[in-house]
Amino acid sequence: MKKDMFIFNNGRLCRKDNTLMFEGEEGKKYIPVNNVESIYIFGEVDVNKSFLEFACSNKITIHLFNYYEYYVGTFYPREYLNSGYVILKQSEAYLNYEKRVIIAKTFIDGAIKNILQVLKYYERRNSNLEGEIEEITNLLDTLQLQSTIETIMAIEGNVRQVYYKSFNKILDDEDFTFTSRTKRPPKDRINSLISFGNSMLYTLVLSQLYQTQLDPRIGYLHSTNDRRFSLNLDVAEIFKPIIVDRTIFSVINKKIITKKDFNKDLGSIILSDEGRMKFIKEFNEKLETTIKYPNLPNRVSYKRLIRLEAYKLQKFITEDEQYLPFIAKW
Repeated sequence: MKKDMFIFNNGRLCRKDNTLMFEGEEGKKYIPVNNVESIYIFGEVDVNKSFLEFACSNKITIHLFNYYEYYVGTFYPREYLNSGYVILKQSEAYLNYEKRVIIAKTFIDGAIKNILQVLKYYERRNSNLEGEIEEITNLLDTLQLQSTIETIMAIEGNVRQVYYKSFNKILDDEDFTFTSRTKRPPKDRINSLISFGNSMLYTLVLSQLYQTQLDPRIGYLHSTNDRRFSLNLDVAEIFKPIIVDRTIFSVINKKIITKKDFNKDLGSIILSDEGRMKFIKEFNEKLETTIKYPNLPNRVSYKRLIRLEAYKLQKFITEDEQYLPFIAKW
């Protein structure tokens, strides 16, 4: 698969003949355009119309983040795979409340089962998580009884509360104590990592949806409204525990990221540029990890799994083929 490009420095991104060029303090760097799927911009970077047209013609999505790690927006090239038929079927599935509930429930079912897989993984490493596993298993049993989006999201919220309590047992570092979930702004180091990791996953899923016929504006768990994109938030729920959370546990327990990799600014705790680079390195290594996937001859990466998940969802929406979420098996 094509690679993602991350820009942390200030400078200028432009087209140079038939390739990309970034010019910053360290000079010029050329990037083969046929090897780039998405560009993530964290620094102050200038672009022009010629560059955007070139990115569009090469189907490159560009994700923008500000100094505070917040996702700002995406340059989303003109859709080249969108199908009028698929969009109609997506809309029908959203307007058919019963079908929408089935899809939303499937997302959360996958999310909870992957949370349990993560907890069982660390339980086998003497983290004493039997209580959390039992409590979340009981909540999972009640999920299939729910018939509204609101109650499904309530179950997910209750699971997350229990799950977050387990972080202090999994993490072996007093500098990363979890108290409660805070988002805008994140009030401590662990919340900063969660927010940054989730934003990275949301944009990654968006880039993968661009490579399918699905319209990312039509979500099912997260309502389709004035928000630009929502389907990527839905699909990301399945992968947060096994990609974002395990990356967080890894960078902390292996001392890859320490308290020195954070800055405090206007009441917010944010990752430094060096901290972001460390996190993204581990995040990408996780995405490139390959596993055996049912009915496929070759092993597939976690990044590829996200696109396969979108294909399964499309099959359900257009052909009523049973949709089962990806569940990790370790």
